[in-house]
Amino acid sequence: MAERSFKKEVQQLRIGEGEEFRGEGILAVTKALLQSGVSYVGGYQGSPISNLMDVLADAQDILEELGVHFETSASEATAAAMLAASVMYPIRGAVTWKSTVGTNVASDALANLASGGVTGGALIIVGEDYGEGSSIMQERTHAFAMKSQVWLIDPRPNLESMVKAVEDSFQLSEASNTPVILQLRIRSCHVHGRFTAEANKRPQYTLSEAMANPVRDVSRIVLPPASFLHEQEKVKERWPAAVEFIKEKKLNEFFDGDLKDMGLILQGGLYNGVIRALQLLGLADHFGNSRIPLYVMNVTYPVVDDEVIEFCRDKKAVMLLEEGQPNFIEQNMNTILRHAGISTVLAGKGLLPMAGDYTTVVVRDGLQKFLEVHQPDVLPTMEPAGYLLPKKPSVRPAATAAASAAAPAKPLQVSEVSRSIPAVAAAPAVNGQAAVAQALISEALIEEHEIGEPGTQLGAANTVADVVLDSRPDAGTAVEAAEQPLTFHEHVKSLSTVIPARPPGFCTGCPERPIFAAMSLAQEKLGQHHISCDIGCHLFSILPPFNLGATTMGYGLGAASAAAFNVPSSKRTVSFMGDGGFWHNGLSSGIGNAVFNKYDGVIIIVDNYYSAATGGQDILSSRADNKRRVTNNPIEDAVKGVGAKWVRTLDRTYDVTKMQATIEEALTTKETGPKIIIAQSECMLNKQRRVKPLFNKAVKEGKRLVKERFGVDPDVCTGDHACIRLSGCPSLTIKESADPLREDPIAYVDNTCVGCGNCGEVSHAAVLCPSFYRADIVNNPSKWDLFMAKVRRSVIGYLQTRRGNRQAQYSL
Repeated sequence: MAERSFKKEVQQLRIGEGEEFRGEGILAVTKALLQSGVSYVGGYQGSPISNLMDVLADAQDILEELGVHFETSASEATAAAMLAASVMYPIRGAVTWKSTVGTNVASDALANLASGGVTGGALIIVGEDYGEGSSIMQERTHAFAMKSQVWLIDPRPNLESMVKAVEDSFQLSEASNTPVILQLRIRSCHVHGRFTAEANKRPQYTLSEAMANPVRDVSRIVLPPASFLHEQEKVKERWPAAVEFIKEKKLNEFFDGDLKDMGLILQGGLYNGVIRALQLLGLADHFGNSRIPLYVMNVTYPVVDDEVIEFCRDKKAVMLLEEGQPNFIEQNMNTILRHAGISTVLAGKGLLPMAGDYTTVVVRDGLQKFLEVHQPDVLPTMEPAGYLLPKKPSVRPAATAAASAAAPAKPLQVSEVSRSIPAVAAAPAVNGQAAVAQALISEALIEEHEIGEPGTQLGAANTVADVVLDSRPDAGTAVEAAEQPLTFHEHVKSLSTVIPARPPGFCTGCPERPIFAAMSLAQEKLGQHHISCDIGCHLFSILPPFNLGATTMGYGLGAASAAAFNVPSSKRTVSFMGDGGFWHNGLSSGIGNAVFNKYDGVIIIVDNYYSAATGGQDILSSRADNKRRVTNNPIEDAVKGVGAKWVRTLDRTYDVTKMQATIEEALTTKETGPKIIIAQSECMLNKQRRVKPLFNKAVKEGKRLVKERFGVDPDVCTGDHACIRLSGCPSLTIKESADPLREDPIAYVDNTCVGCGNCGEVSHAAVLCPSFYRADIVNNPSKWDLFMAKVRRSVIGYLQTRRGNRQAQYSL
């Protein structure tokens, strides 16, 4: 039971268009989600957004009426992976958690989500627990946004702006195919106010429709080489699209004032505190009208270069108010202004604390110091309340130090402020890093608080912006035109049109191959299903010949990435995870979450005895005896331990018929709750590493050992290659038929075969041809083996001779 009930307040979520909504910020954000046509919402509780989860839980009846799925996620990683529903489908989804501890947990899924991009609007509502009242270490969400290039919204803390920001965030996400973080500060979550409501909207495209009509685009899945293209797409397509949308929709706000030479740039979340600080300085009225022009960044990432340049162009000095450290935005803006050759002084952390909460007192003192230097005549006479700078600005000109000491005290008078920048030698008109150095020099001088002689200003001669290579995403086309693909050999291009692509795949004899062959056969019978993948060898299922899987959100997050599809539908979803991912976090984020939220899909856990993809290390469920570790802990016991009821364990994945039947049962059973299939067989690569030395040693010792090999009877094979399409084993290839009447090549098993039998099992399960046979290679044969071999050769030789004679007879 939550610490607070919102049963009464949530009834306001039903109000219609034109009615006035009154209440708390968290409640207003929930109303905004419903007005935006959200399809699913998830999250993990934590201050200051715990109440958002409580509101959603208390509004469950209203959500169900609108067809909105809500669930409490097992962790922030599960919540982030839930947004995978918006990767392939035009579905709007939102998740929430406490930052930055929550974003730390979710970062794996967030990075994968941001890499492949989204189709439907994907919104992350983060409770920015920074400053006064915080319960965690002091870090900024801004760093995560920059790391993965996820757009960051920081709206003005009033209900109207916050509600608008929710719809704007969904539209920005869809316009740029990028997830968006909506940052709500502590004060924003609990601010009270009013706004004019709009009607709630049902989702335009539902989760049930997506489940019934699965879509997959392999270029959206984070696996090389697509992941290399994702990075290029971020800077060449998504970033420019986001900037254009921000400018077109005017997401950032400009407020005019009569002090045209000055300007303030601030994060949207600081707006209320800045206005109050200006009021205390007599520079804003009680209606919030500021005498100093304001540029309010409701979008703090990406920074829009054109807007910064336009705001700063004709101003003598601008102050940036950026809460938290390091000063990401200040560094960015310094680079923008110097690249553009604009000499406007940009003050920031030099006048404000580098770290800590920007309370009204802190902001007031910083503004006072800024104006003392740049326009002191507008200030009332007052003493700063604290947060003194390490160095006070010196004021020039003055007669002498002695004269200044003798003079009576009076308010600070400054006629003009400028910075003395050492001259920089003109650089040749080539690409270089001169502007970066210039920006660093300028910033160092700002920190020293030096004030130049009257009448001196930073002019165009002191800048080197005209010789700088602009490396930002919206840089000029000249740089784009210079990009040429590398060609290592003159014939490479022509060869690429002849040689077919060779996608990575499973090893020879891999026990995971028959699992996906069975899945393919089950889908031929039951239709296509939405399939969520995971990190590990099994991710190769997204490539030919299987072409299974639509998303991957991170290690152990296969089941979590299908969490949104927990609604009634004609088809169930299927998700995969490996045993390594299961123990990594899949037990809690996937299985535990599925049990807790009564997920009705199918989860297939691939148990190959090791963390195979990372090199075959032992894990909890490994079968090997480890003197320093505890192994042999069954996955089945673990999933039943968290409450799973429908569990099937298959101890031989190569039995394709049984595997197919189990998958079909899971997809069609009327039992509710998660259907969990544990598919067990040892990783063939590790098995060969373990068995081969023992086998070779035994052979050398003269022991009788049998090695199985499989082959294809060339006389029976029809050459349709269905076995290759369903198996994809590297040892299963083709060769020319010896029959002159057959034009198509026939299937052939080469000497890399490890005798797993998958090819024959698949052919049998798919009711293909009976052309596969097994041959036993006997090492150190006994006398009986030699006798039987002689008998077999005699019989086979007789039959082959008779057949050859008949062919010769008919050929005449």
